[in-house]
Amino acid sequence: MQKVLHPHITNNPEICGGSPIITGTRFPVRSVVTYILHYGLTPEELVHKFSFLTLAQIHDALAYFYDNQEEINNDLLANSEEAVRPQTSPLSQ
Repeated sequence: MQKVLHPHITNNPEICGGSPIITGTRFPVRSVVTYILHYGLTPEELVHKFSFLTLAQIHDALAYFYDNQEEINNDLLANSEEAVRPQTSPLSQ
């Protein structure tokens, strides 16, 4: 299988922990997936909400997700509230 190029997506270990981001921003692909596939926003609504993004960037981020679902799903899990927030129980305080 030939690797597909995504011109609007990059990885930088110094930005967002190396997660795939939209080139020239700090906006992770996982956020595009969350807003569109989990919250139900359209790409046009996302561009309106984040005016520094373009439709081409949003669509390339979605294409990147579909080409790399396991990677992005792992990124979503690793950055979920449950994974990021310290696990404390009321009894341990």
